[in-house]
Amino acid sequence: MSWKRKKTTKGRNTYYSLSKKLRQEKKTNNEFETILCNLSLEEVIGLKMELSSKPVNNRLYGLPVWKNLTDVVKDAILKYAYSSTRTQMEAMRFLGLTADSFQKLKKKYDPVSYFED
Repeated sequence: MSWKRKKTTKGRNTYYSLSKKLRQEKKTNNEFETILCNLSLEEVIGLKMELSSKPVNNRLYGLPVWKNLTDVVKDAILKYAYSSTRTQMEAMRFLGLTADSFQKLKKKYDPVSYFED
């Protein structure tokens, strides 16, 4: 039995972080993230919808929100998978996707360009 530490592999995803990116863009800070942790996901989505519709008198007519909801959620989950895993293979396994479906999602949502900009 060897007492040496196992070598951990680092992939491209190791350096991706949503929190770090938003802090660099000055969109968030520690205090905001602490407050956000106390809200449920449903509350965050509802609050975001309410705040974005206030400037137009709570009218989002013409925007197919319900139809595009799954795309918005898939994009968010894919970005989270990239930021929480070390490699793309880990992200694929985390999401429970096959290689083909993962490649299609990668092309559609392009999460790499989000983190590298």
